[in-house]
Amino acid sequence: MAVPSADMNVERSDTPVSSDGETRTRHIIRSTILMIFLFATAKVISLAQTFIIARTFGISKSYDAFVSASRIPELLVVLIAGGALNYAFIPVFSGLLAQGDRKKGWELASQLVNTVFGAALLVSSIVFILAPWLVSNVIAPGFDVATAAQTAELLRILLLGTIIFSVSGLVSGMLQSHNHFLLPSLSPIMYDLGILFGVVFLIKPFGLNGIAIGTVFGAILHLSIQIPGLIRFRARWSAQLGWRNPTFRRVLILMLPRIIGLGVFQINMLIMTNIGSRLSEGSISAIDWGWRLMQIPQTLIGTVMGIVIFPTLAALSALGDDVGKRTSFSGALRFILIASIPSALGLLLVGRNMIRLLERGAFDASASALVYSTLSAFTLGLIVHSIMEIAARAFYADKDTLTPLWAALGAAAINFVLAYLLSGIFQVEGDSFMHIVARMIPSLNLTDPRGSVGGLALANSLGTTFEVIVLLWVLRRRWHGIEEGQIITTTLKTLAASAAMGVTVVLVGTLWTALGLGSRSFVFIVVELGLQVVLGGLVFLGVGFALRMTELQDMLQRLLRRSPDKTKVVA
Repeated sequence: MAVPSADMNVERSDTPVSSDGETRTRHIIRSTILMIFLFATAKVISLAQTFIIARTFGISKSYDAFVSASRIPELLVVLIAGGALNYAFIPVFSGLLAQGDRKKGWELASQLVNTVFGAALLVSSIVFILAPWLVSNVIAPGFDVATAAQTAELLRILLLGTIIFSVSGLVSGMLQSHNHFLLPSLSPIMYDLGILFGVVFLIKPFGLNGIAIGTVFGAILHLSIQIPGLIRFRARWSAQLGWRNPTFRRVLILMLPRIIGLGVFQINMLIMTNIGSRLSEGSISAIDWGWRLMQIPQTLIGTVMGIVIFPTLAALSALGDDVGKRTSFSGALRFILIASIPSALGLLLVGRNMIRLLERGAFDASASALVYSTLSAFTLGLIVHSIMEIAARAFYADKDTLTPLWAALGAAAINFVLAYLLSGIFQVEGDSFMHIVARMIPSLNLTDPRGSVGGLALANSLGTTFEVIVLLWVLRRRWHGIEEGQIITTTLKTLAASAAMGVTVVLVGTLWTALGLGSRSFVFIVVELGLQVVLGGLVFLGVGFALRMTELQDMLQRLLRRSPDKTKVVA
């Protein structure tokens, strides 16, 4: 990565948020569009990996091993390498920047980097030693001896990336606190390029270990691309732990509930892996493929908006601007609804064709059917997963990490119980709960001996739905409203436009089949998908503007309008 140049329309900003609401909104819109573009680029690279991996391994024991090996490194990254920490760090760091105390801010950042790196190194070393036992007793007890040994070997390689992310994740938080999103948004692209290198060049000589090595290489690139940003914002590192620093302890206190909350989510993913290892071969792979595909729109909508809006909410909270918080949150939520509702419907309608594109080599039609069962179940939760990205951050911006924790624990309990019921493992008298739900939602194909894995994905969606409802209800009471009238109006208009889009997508597919093109080659599938997406999207926008969906109009106007004072903003 290169240091941003002067002609990129950026400048150094010591205050994370503008006091001008119009400028702030325009900046959020532009930053969101920038991040969507960059994250979309990362997803394109990720899809290239997906095609090669699917062709080579399909849904097999080998890929089950890789997915299972990733669980604990992912857990460590989320808990100690940036995922949980940034939720506590960004509000405090942004507050110090907003108050002009940069020296204290960089001292805090140094202390956290030093402490977190040491913790990641220590925990990763312990997991490295215990890897075989963890695989056989915690992660995937249903694996045979050979698959368990392969999983342990992959786990040990992936732990190296965890140590690197202990620094890289925190660096992203530092740059985002300056309302600088360019370099942190480029880092996932570099990460995916590293994995792609492993997929293309290292699978042949090293097998699945090649993907793991590429993942570690991607972590190195993820960190390297952000270092010039630290130089640009004149970061100051000092060799101190700062455990006696009250601000440092404050971040840790705020972080602990989030660690538990995120840990609960990751434990639920471990539970899905644990149960999946007891089901048919390829079940864990199917969960991973379905989750990957659902994450494409979820990342571009929810994750992007959550990253962009969080520093703004944190700074507004530090400044005591309640009106600004409500307005910013409501606008972010309406954006998510406008984008996620049609995306969820579209993914359900074109998901089968998307998965058909993977049918090469080891990935056959039966694998496609199994993956679609998980994709459709995860897609039912796409909207709430996207909303969760900003709902939880609204509490963290107010330095409240306990309320999201209680909501997450409730969701985890629902997820845990339903995972067993919907997988068919837990039997009720005369029938299984899975069969009861299968009769209610036949499209999930839960009664298929291989398709019962879709129940695990459905459990995840239902648990997240509960969590989002609780958070929005509490937030509405605490903030004395979240402009729910506008949110309801936007939702109704979005549903109407999405329905028109859905009809268009179905008509295109029906016509395509009537012309005898539905079962043709890869190129024909791509053309059909392209027509469905483009025509469906145009119909959605047309109906949205016809219904006077003000959010679409405002987004276009604010994006194109120049700031009255020609103030440059941080990209």
